[in-house]
Amino acid sequence: MHKEWLKYVPSDTRDFWKDFSENTVKARTAGIWADAHREFPEELKLVGRMYRAGVAILAGSDVYNPCVFPGFSLHDELSLLVEAGLPPMAALQAATIGPARFMGQEQRRGTVEVGKVADVVLLDRDPLADIHNSTSIRAVILGGKLMSRTSLDGLLAEAEALAAKPAPNPPGPATN
Repeated sequence: MHKEWLKYVPSDTRDFWKDFSENTVKARTAGIWADAHREFPEELKLVGRMYRAGVAILAGSDVYNPCVFPGFSLHDELSLLVEAGLPPMAALQAATIGPARFMGQEQRRGTVEVGKVADVVLLDRDPLADIHNSTSIRAVILGGKLMSRTSLDGLLAEAEALAAKPAPNPPGPATN
C-alpha cells in the first residue's frame, strides 16, 4: 500500500478500509496467506497467457476496494500488466481504447484522433520505455481544457484538504 496516498482518502473511507483489513487478517490463517503469496505469480502468468491468447484485458482500478486509490492505483495496475507479460503499449491500451471499445464508445474515445473527445494525459517520460513513466504527468487535457502540473497539484491539495475534514455525521433517526 502507498501510505503517502492516504492523505487523499476521506476518513470514513480510511476507517472502512482499516476495519475491512483487520477483519480480513483475522479471518485468514497463515496457510491462506501463504497460498495467496504463492498463487499471485501464477495469476500474473495467467493474465499474460490470456493476453497472448487474444483475451481482451481491461484496466480499471476499482474504486472503493480497500487500499485501491482512485487514479493512483491505475499506475500500479499498468505495472502489474507489464509484469504479467503485456507489452507497455498493450497495458496502456487496456486503460484507453480497450475500455472505450467495451463501453461502445470507440468512435468517440480511447485514441487521439480528429473528432474524438480529447481527454489526454501528457507525460514527461516515455511509458513505452518503462511503464512506470506513466506517473510522470506533466499536464492533462480534459474536456478540451488544459490542466498544467501546477493546476493538477492544486487539485491534489484540494483533495487532501477535503479528505482531512471529519466525515459528516450520518443522519440520525427521523423525528416528528
